[in-house]
Amino acid sequence: MPRSTSTALASEGARSHGDPYLPTSGNGGYTVLHYDLDCDYRVSSNRLAATATITARATHRLSRFSLDFAGLVASKVSVDGTRSTQLTQTARKLVITPASPINSGDEFTVVVRYGGQPKPVQSQWGEVGWEELTDGVIVAGQPSGAPSWFPCNDHPSNKASYSIVFSVESAYRVLCNGELVKRSQRASRTRWEFQQTEPMASYLATVQIGLYETMGISQSGVPQYVLVPEDLRPNALADFEPQQRMMELFERLFGPYPFTDYVAVVTDDELEIPLEAQGLAVFGRNHIDGLGGSERLIAHELSHQWFGNSLTVSHWKDIWLHEGFACYAEWLWSEESGSLTADQCAASHWSKVNRLPKDITVGDPGAARMFDDRLYKRGALTLHALRRTLGDDTFFAILRHWAATYRHGSVSTPEFITLVESHASVPVRALFAAWLDQSALPKLPRG
Repeated sequence: MPRSTSTALASEGARSHGDPYLPTSGNGGYTVLHYDLDCDYRVSSNRLAATATITARATHRLSRFSLDFAGLVASKVSVDGTRSTQLTQTARKLVITPASPINSGDEFTVVVRYGGQPKPVQSQWGEVGWEELTDGVIVAGQPSGAPSWFPCNDHPSNKASYSIVFSVESAYRVLCNGELVKRSQRASRTRWEFQQTEPMASYLATVQIGLYETMGISQSGVPQYVLVPEDLRPNALADFEPQQRMMELFERLFGPYPFTDYVAVVTDDELEIPLEAQGLAVFGRNHIDGLGGSERLIAHELSHQWFGNSLTVSHWKDIWLHEGFACYAEWLWSEESGSLTADQCAASHWSKVNRLPKDITVGDPGAARMFDDRLYKRGALTLHALRRTLGDDTFFAILRHWAATYRHGSVSTPEFITLVESHASVPVRALFAAWLDQSALPKLPRG
């Protein structure tokens, strides 16, 4: 992964907050509380002019600090209303020296005016962040793409609330995280205003822009919508029809849906894989065939709203708490829908994984393998092993308690193990050690 020329940028004891897997992302010395992003975007020229107002609290005394910021140019920066003349911009950081030091514990406000032609951030997992479509925009920020469109503290543990405004040409539909609170048109442009009140990690912040129709697909409960190109509407209606029942199943097994509504976006372009953001998911037109060909992926992305978006890992090494849980949700839906049972899914995937190299550790896979499919499947197998050991009643009580206890918060593997131990009537440390801390593939416990 490219390394910035900037390192630790907070003073008087503050250190870089970079995750070991992404050492150039994240910043020490402060925590962001709220982002207010006011963006004016021209689709035809991919030109963005924006103002970010960032409310933060210092965790150390700061004589200077940094924001993650890539590919765009900051033209003016102020801290608590005073313009900063000491400003340095590197490939991945915006370094700010306020007029006077900020004391530990103080709240402060940073205003950054910036612009340019946004583009993806290069990473060892490919390009991430802002990406132009044939006619529109997709933002897929995981794990380090958020700085491609706004200055931020890009660390998964720094969750904040957001206000996001986008003004674009009126032909286009805009979707950002949270509730659409206002839409206003002036001349040939429309302004879309969104409020994301639940805390959100920066990598989950998104904007989707395209020529979309809106379909409602829920008759009761959580409002659910699909944004889709007109020609894909019939196929999308068929493919997303089971999602209402998925929602009902996951609410029964995991607890109440953690956000106000859920929106699936189907781009007019093909995408390699679907992508989740907080409160929404994004699919390519290649995922929509009218025959249910992506049903397991629809279940996977929906389950991420609990495991990944409401509950977000504090450090990337624990990503199995996102992907293992979402993969297991696929198996739970398979069982509920009358296809293979979770036992059958587990047995099948155990056999497949067993034929692959045993050189990945689920609990700390390393940055290069944090999105390895074996982590997804072995994470799900870990949960199935736990379910077989504890029984359904205890296992699903644990999932509901986990989702409720850490709702809209940050999580880690030790916290999950501790919670499991509080419910379990048998020791579980050895089970987790075998499945998470060793590269060898354990055998599944007998059901």
